[in-house]
Amino acid sequence: MAQIEAGTPAFRRTNLALFSAGFSTFAMLYFVQPLLPVFSREFQVSPARSSLALSLTTGVLAVAMLIASAASETLGRKPIMVASLLSSSVLSLASALAPGWEALLALRTLAGVTLSGLPAVAMAYLSEEIDPRSIGLAMGLYVAGSGLGGMAGRLLTGLLVDLFSWRAAVAVMGGAGLVASLVFWRSLPESQNFHPRPPAIRALTGAFAEHLRDPGLRWLFAEGFLLMGSFVTLYNYTGYRLLAPPFSISQSVLGTIFAVYVVGVFSSAWIGQLAGRLPRRRLISAMLAIELAGIALTLSGNVAAIVAGIVLVTFGFFAAHSVASSWVGRLAHHARAQASSLYLFCYYLGSSLVGTLGGVVWVRWGWNGVAALLGAQIAAALLIVRRLREGA
Repeated sequence: MAQIEAGTPAFRRTNLALFSAGFSTFAMLYFVQPLLPVFSREFQVSPARSSLALSLTTGVLAVAMLIASAASETLGRKPIMVASLLSSSVLSLASALAPGWEALLALRTLAGVTLSGLPAVAMAYLSEEIDPRSIGLAMGLYVAGSGLGGMAGRLLTGLLVDLFSWRAAVAVMGGAGLVASLVFWRSLPESQNFHPRPPAIRALTGAFAEHLRDPGLRWLFAEGFLLMGSFVTLYNYTGYRLLAPPFSISQSVLGTIFAVYVVGVFSSAWIGQLAGRLPRRRLISAMLAIELAGIALTLSGNVAAIVAGIVLVTFGFFAAHSVASSWVGRLAHHARAQASSLYLFCYYLGSSLVGTLGGVVWVRWGWNGVAALLGAQIAAALLIVRRLREGA
């Protein structure tokens, strides 16, 4: 069947659908991050326990993505994505009514399952349905929507919680997800080049095992774990620090700090282009060095210096992740979807495990301890880069 080309009505509908879907999915995933200090106060839980509102979601998401990508081979791309968006929106609305901490965690855990359907399948849909000459633009718009959704979810929640309450903020996120679900369902063209396949567990596990035997891919999977683990930890506990004396900023001002995500959207696109012309090892090393400089700046007692440090870490993280994730596709000469899903599995596992560990470190050793944890992870990531080969 013919593929969708740029400039056609079908291409515009596809971009609208996947932009809105990526936006709402990552908004619903990350809107709890600026609420972690609020949860600590509201439910009388420690920072580490409060971080479970995000860590449980990303931890379950890491595993569920492997299953969702396999299920879409049998059930189809669009049905999985529509179900993912709709059910995640309903769970977000239900979270606004959670009667207690345990109920909220249960709903966020289920959200890890439902949210997995879109990122696991969207790239497969684009690769099948979009003409190769137009896929770069389509993929870029989807990634931009995802990045902007992650930023907007954090930013809007931070503003709404000061104006109303955390429950109202969560309800708004769920309602926006329902609107995006409708736009996605009505706009996305049905698959024309998808051919359902019967479940093939042996072939799937064989592909995973083969990728795990490749030392280059194993190092890249570890790189994803360290990159995301350090990044999420930075944002998880910056809120606790800046809301408390001597800074004592408001929840609204804290929310605006997440606007620095725009820097990451720029850096990922810019460095992604350079990766085709310059050695990937050198690019990642430079971005990790920028992250280390940013972490050092966060040790300052000045809010402007702290925000500058967050900007540098954000710039370096998005750029390094962009290069590392594309490097996975270059090293995996077949079954690339499985290789990418393993990278994302480690990526979100880092978010879950290190994001919660950071809460323990914060309570015991304060920001100096958190900065030391972040620095150790980035230093380990630098050592890993030295073990990687440039092979395509």
